[in-house]
Amino acid sequence: VQLQASGGGLVEAGGSLRLSCAASGGTFNTFNTYVMGWFRQAPGKEREFVAAMSRSGDSTYNTDSVKGRFTISRDNAKNTLYLQMNSLKPEDTAVYYCAAGRPQGVVRATYDYWGQGTQVTVSS
Repeated sequence: VQLQASGGGLVEAGGSLRLSCAASGGTFNTFNTYVMGWFRQAPGKEREFVAAMSRSGDSTYNTDSVKGRFTISRDNAKNTLYLQMNSLKPEDTAVYYCAAGRPQGVVRATYDYWGQGTQVTVSS
């Protein structure tokens, strides 16, 4: 499975961005067998979990720092994952990565496939 993240950019604090992650490759119609997640890595920091969505799209889990501001979604028909980011803060500045994982629960996963990352920069 290949993952291609896009949609990053430079935005002022309080603004919004929508990230997309297009999946391709693998056997036909396998996108909906993966738990999908977003992670981010800020300069000088370790990569951290942001949000995850179940295979069906019925369940999500967000890290506390983005709750109420970020929304993860997926379109299984289009093999695409999204992250709507609102009320952005300078501390959200990071490279954002999408990932596909083998389910270990409804929204827990062992992530096997990673996208290349897209830069999000929030100015104060």
